[in-house]
Amino acid sequence: MPELRKDPILGRWIIIATERGKRPTDFIIEKNTSKGGFCPLCPGNEGTTPAEVLSYGRPTPAPNKPGWELRVVPNKYPALVIEGDLNKEGEGLYDKMNGIGAHEVLIETPDHNASFTDLPPNKIVQIFWAFRDRLVDLGRDSRFKYVMVFKNYGQAAGASLEHSHSQLVALPILPRMIVSELEGSLTYYKYKERCIFCDIIRQEIRDDVRIVCQNDHFLTITPYAPRSPFEMWVLPKNHSSAYVDMDDSSFHALANIFSETMKRLALCIPNVPYNFVLHTAPLRAEPMKHFHWHFEIMPKLTQIAGFEWGSGFYINPIPPEVSARYLKEVM
Repeated sequence: MPELRKDPILGRWIIIATERGKRPTDFIIEKNTSKGGFCPLCPGNEGTTPAEVLSYGRPTPAPNKPGWELRVVPNKYPALVIEGDLNKEGEGLYDKMNGIGAHEVLIETPDHNASFTDLPPNKIVQIFWAFRDRLVDLGRDSRFKYVMVFKNYGQAAGASLEHSHSQLVALPILPRMIVSELEGSLTYYKYKERCIFCDIIRQEIRDDVRIVCQNDHFLTITPYAPRSPFEMWVLPKNHSSAYVDMDDSSFHALANIFSETMKRLALCIPNVPYNFVLHTAPLRAEPMKHFHWHFEIMPKLTQIAGFEWGSGFYINPIPPEVSARYLKEVM
């Protein structure tokens, strides 16, 4: 029988449509085939991108030249622009401001044919370091309130370039999803004087039915009310509201569990398109006892159609306990 499950943080209801139940092999996804041609993210083409704002690995200080292991450049076609003032104003009952922000592309590897899942943990840790370094730098700009860090992989997930990359968008406002998480977790904290994310971690470790993998610092779970099949969250076991507060040992532990998590997903469903998004505290915020930073990984395996758009519900054909079992047993 189908179930209605309530997300304990957002209050969002999810339909687990068990009669539509699927196995990982039911999701057949064709591998993206390279069309060849010019790639602006490849080594040797640095002059075709905007000037880099960060790079790792280049043996000599020669910016915008080959020899790098990782580069961050402004997006050539940004959603928001960094120059100018916000100029907030009203038009009657409507509010508007200029589209001020920053939109950056993090080129994860010089190898055009390597996917994120192929990268070893010592390369993935560089990506997570770069996220931190850009969050710290963009946080110095008082116009920005939040930096959204995300990755799109595969056409179905919104990737327009094959070369492995992720993105950062600095925003002058807080995203609605983050506001909802902050409000939902604060409501729980006021009632119980505990962090809801910490309580979720404790319960998931105790029950061990939705844990995919874990190490001393992090665990990966399929959340109780997942929006899509094989949705996963990666959470630090110790309470922390801001991603940038991690120490070096935690960055290495995060890279290790993220690498294992993505390999498990790829073994279950080869070539699966996905998005992952970092949920962290707003820029320059004081440590929060009620909020817990984390990554959310969303495979693109179902379609959002009329019912979902009209109701706000998500329909998921696989219970998270089943997804976790497949992901746990595949390695």
